[in-house]
Order: sequence, then structure tokens, then C-alpha cells
Amino acid sequence: MTRMVVALAAASTFTLSVALAQSPASSVGDADNPTAHAAKVIDQQKPDEWLASKFKGTDVLGADGTKVGSVDDILFDRAGQIKAIVVGVGGFLGIGSKDVALEFNNFQVVPGKDGNADQLKLAMSKEDLSAANEFQRYQPPRPARSTPGPGTADMGRRQMAPQQQ
Repeated sequence: MTRMVVALAAASTFTLSVALAQSPASSVGDADNPTAHAAKVIDQQKPDEWLASKFKGTDVLGADGTKVGSVDDILFDRAGQIKAIVVGVGGFLGIGSKDVALEFNNFQVVPGKDGNADQLKLAMSKEDLSAANEFQRYQPPRPARSTPGPGTADMGRRQMAPQQQ
């Protein structure tokens, strides 16, 4: 009797798995599935849109039209809104430069010349940017170090003697 119940359970499990494998897959956004949510897919980039990978390194021009830095990063919030453009100012080949974050509305897009990439223009000089506060990236707090329990301090660690020269 037990063998018969086990055999029937195994057969029904096999039959159910075959039936599920053959049923059509439900698509996202089905009308009969109220919990499904359709994601909006963007097919292509528009001429007035930028990709972050291409935006990084964009030249930033000062009020007089000379290069004052380049885009190092983009700061945005969890809602996807751009908070600031981080501009690398000063230095040579990235050495000795500092980052200054400015709100996006401070920039004016200047079309590139002779087919070159667009540039950004500020109403600030290189001196203004050099005098501005440096942008500080968020550093998450480090976990507190646990202290060893009683009797375990420096167990198994030997003090090394200074080496003779």
C-alpha cells in the first residue's frame, strides 16, 4: 500500500512538471496578472541626451571660453535626479587636481566645433574654481573594532626584537 502511494505521488509530480513546462510563459504586464509591472524600455538615445560613460571627460570652459577643467563624475540622488557635476580643476594629467561639485543648472551646453563633442561652460573662472571648496566623497563609517576578551590579549603574538645592522 505504501509503495502504491509513493508511486502515485511520484507519477503525479512528474506529470505536473511536464504540464508546467509545456504551458505558455506569462508575459510581463499581463492583464490577468495584476501584480505584474511593465518596465518602460528606451529604444535609443536622443540627440539631446548624454551617456555617463561619454559625459565623463567633457571639457568645462570658464567665463572667458578657456578650459578650466573636465567632468570627473556625476552626483545623483536615489530618485535619479542629477544633483551636481563634479569637475576636476587644476593639476596636470589628473595629478594635483581637486574636484569641485557644481549644480547642473550652473552649466551651459556649448556645441562642439568641427564635429567635436559638446562642451560645458560656466560663469566662473579657473581662479574661482580653484578657490572653491573641494568636493568630499562619502566614506561609509568603518565598523568598530572589537576588543579581545580577558586573557586573550596578545596571545600567540611575540614581540619581535629589533634587527641589528
